[in-house]
Parts: sequence; structure tokens; C-alpha cells
Amino acid sequence: MIGATLTSPVQLALDKALSGERISDDDARTLLESRELVRIGRAAHELRCRRTPADRVTFIVDRNLNYTNICYTDCNFCAFYRRPGDTREGYTLPRPVIYKKIEETLALGGTALLMQGGHNPELGIDWYEDLFRSIKARYPIHLHALSPSEVQHIARKAKLTPSETLSRLRDAGLDSLPGGGAEILVDRVRTIISPIKTTSDEWLGIMRAAHRLGMSTTATMMWGHVETLDERIEHLRRIRELQDEMHGFRAFISWTFQPDNTELAQQVTWYPTSFDYLLMQAVSRIYLDNVDHIQSSWVTQGIKIGQVALFYGADDMGSIMIEENVVSAAGTTHRAGVEDFLHTIRNAGFRPSQRDTLYRTVRDFPLAAAS
Repeated sequence: MIGATLTSPVQLALDKALSGERISDDDARTLLESRELVRIGRAAHELRCRRTPADRVTFIVDRNLNYTNICYTDCNFCAFYRRPGDTREGYTLPRPVIYKKIEETLALGGTALLMQGGHNPELGIDWYEDLFRSIKARYPIHLHALSPSEVQHIARKAKLTPSETLSRLRDAGLDSLPGGGAEILVDRVRTIISPIKTTSDEWLGIMRAAHRLGMSTTATMMWGHVETLDERIEHLRRIRELQDEMHGFRAFISWTFQPDNTELAQQVTWYPTSFDYLLMQAVSRIYLDNVDHIQSSWVTQGIKIGQVALFYGADDMGSIMIEENVVSAAGTTHRAGVEDFLHTIRNAGFRPSQRDTLYRTVRDFPLAAAS
């Protein structure tokens, strides 16, 4: 019995990863189908400790500012957007409101503005360039803004290539791109949940263009809806392949679909549990052997599971989320501040460290709070 356990397909896949060999798609499937969460999590944690400081967990203080909720793509998983012409609930934030939100962020020790919004047909590239320049002229803040699908929307409206669009936006002050809009990088899935947005190749192509311009980005995955297990693995493979090519992804973040107030909820018959989330995260760490950082999705899972995730491959808690609107619109409203993060990280036995968007240290905290 002991010999069989040591030579099981799960153990063979984990031994391969722990020896420095890349696991295959079949190995990833074996791990995800096995349900051996503790063993897989232990291996993921070991690989995380080899790649990042074992005693430290990082986090960032930034604000998720949704500059407009007007969007024509009608993604059926989104409870946040409003259609063009909605004068009752649709909005585009005026400059003074954006400036005030940035000032609040800086006052709280924030270092970045995560700015994403809908595909608003009224906003052209000039609007974005003017906004970015005005922000940079006023505030010392990192602009982590515009998912690939937003970049594509801006490029099409301006009749420019994505690369030309990114170059202009970068020159106006855009520092890095978030990985939003990836959902699942399989067009069968995208046809169901977001048929008007970027295709898989387009999303990856815009990220490739950003990397070629020297811009750092993140990669994401929203799962737990209509995708299959194999399609999740295909998503991971496409991220890993682009990372092999360009080395531009600094972090990977996955989260589960939040169903409340969405049309997609009617098509979903199974929702991931915390067990499923932790297993997926652990396998992501093992599979994505060329991505340095894995973020815990406490915003969708809650702070307790976010803490447990630190032992299943995550080395980063992500943002305290001074403001968050998209997940909240889907019925999930977890909140936390810096003190909550310090308490959570310390109680897990790690040393907290505030970072910036590029994972440079802003402030290291002691392992224990001052008495």
C-alpha cells in the first residue's frame, strides 16, 4: 500500500515538479482530478518557497477605480455594466471625482491606481491620453490600467493597431496592464460568456504587444462556470507559453465566478467550493513554473480562505481594495484594511511586506506586532 502511494500518478507528477521538471497537461489533469488537496498543496507551497522568500507574504495598497460602467459587450457573467444610453445608472466619472479618489489612495499609503471600466463607445483614445497625462502631472502614482479588451476597444475606435494604441497610452502615462478580461482563454467558452470581447488570440496578442513595449502585466483566470477542466488547463498552457516567449507576466491571479445578479448563473449547474479553489490555485503554482507570483483571491473567497491559500502556492495577498465595484455587483462584498492584512499574514506565521505594483518593497513589517 505504501509503495503504491509513493508511485501513484499524483506523486509522480509532484516528484517531477519538485525535481525541477515541467509538468504536462496530463499531469495537471491528474492533479486536478485526484482531489488530494493536502499533498498537492504541500508541493505547491514548497515550490513557492523556493521561488519567493519563504518567510514573507506581500500585499499592495491601491484602489480599483472603475472609471465607467457603460459597456456594449453584454458579457453575461458581469453584473456591473450598464448599456449605452442608460441615463439612470450608467456613469463616467468626472475628473474631480477621479482626482479625489487618487488623493484618498495616496493618503492611505497607496502606490497605485488599478483603473478599469466598460467599453464605452463615447470615450476615444484622446480621452484616455488626456486623463493619464493629467493624473501623472498631479500625482506620484503608478497607473495599472486597461485590460486587453479595453485596449482593443480603444484601438478599434481610433483605427490604430493595439501596439500603436499601447505606445500612445504608455507615452501618456500608462505604466502596466492588468490581466482582466482573460476569463478562460478558449474560444468555445468565450463565445458563450463574452462573444463580443477579445478572442483568446487577441487577448494574448495584446499582452504580447505590451510585453514587447517593455510593459509588465498580470495574467488572470475566472473559472467555475461553463468551462471544462481541460479548458482550464488549456488556459494555463497558453499563459505559460506566452510567458516562455516574452517573460512579461509578473503574477497570476485566479478567482471563481461570482453568480449573483448575472445572466450566466442560469447556465451554471456547479459552483466551486473552497476546496476546489485551493486545489486550482495549488495546481496553478505547480504548472506555471515560469511565473514568479501567485495571488490569493481573498476578495472572492473571503479573508479566511485567502489566508489558507498562503499554504497552497500563494505568496501574495493582492490588494486591500480601497474600492471594489465589479465583484460587489455580483453579490460578494469582502472588505479588509492594512491592519486586517497584517493580522492575517502574521497569524499564518509570515512576515508582512507592502509592495508596489512591480513587486518592489515599499515597507517591511516585523513578524509580530509591537506590544
